[in-house]
Amino acid sequence: MISVFKYNKEYHVKSYEVDCHGFLRIVTLMNFLQEAAVESAEALGFGFEKCRSMGVAWVGSNYLIKIDRLPKINERVYIDTWPAEGKLWGAIRNFLIKDESGEIIIRARSQWVLIDMERRRPVGLNKYFPEYAFIDEQVMDDDFHKLSRIENSADIKEIWVRFDDIDINNHVNNAVYPLWASESISSDYRLSHTPIEIELCFKKEALIGEKVEVYTEQNGNESFHTIVDKGSKNELAECRFVWKEITSE
Repeated sequence: MISVFKYNKEYHVKSYEVDCHGFLRIVTLMNFLQEAAVESAEALGFGFEKCRSMGVAWVGSNYLIKIDRLPKINERVYIDTWPAEGKLWGAIRNFLIKDESGEIIIRARSQWVLIDMERRRPVGLNKYFPEYAFIDEQVMDDDFHKLSRIENSADIKEIWVRFDDIDINNHVNNAVYPLWASESISSDYRLSHTPIEIELCFKKEALIGEKVEVYTEQNGNESFHTIVDKGSKNELAECRFVWKEITSE
């Protein structure tokens, strides 16, 4: 049996990683979670190099992130992450981010699918990692919600997939999709609001040179986004945000 443990990481929020309010950018938060997940998987023996030698890769399929507050510029935060549940096609991974006083400021639950890189299809976790172990400790009671595709929207934003959007697996990195979704919200609203909940469901990979469309609907402090390939209309991702007004506190 593989020995399982929580992976701990300290992070210093740099000036170029924050927005105009001095809060950690959404894309940086997503990258931070991904980096911690990659390092934890490496430490536990089922990381990138091990997977590559077997012709498979971990792909994040779902995220549910609850934010008490975003870290600020020059703040030091600490992340704990661990595999929390095994699934037929992958696993659940949890995250806790704490400030220097030890207070939890962000909780996240994610689902990762093991993919055959040649066939681009999910494969059984037990087939490749029969000794996979996890810590049965959850960071929230909520599970991933079923997000519905937005078929028609008065608000459609078009975006070209850039070279810098592509990751080591040659498709758009998961951190980019919530960035696209948040960019579809009006600048006036974004200047006065910050996210307190982010939910993502990934459907299909986007590739360099493609053009995507972001369909957006907003209902009060909640916004819903469907990201599709403009040419094929294939659904790439669904996203949900809950926002709160920024105060001086």
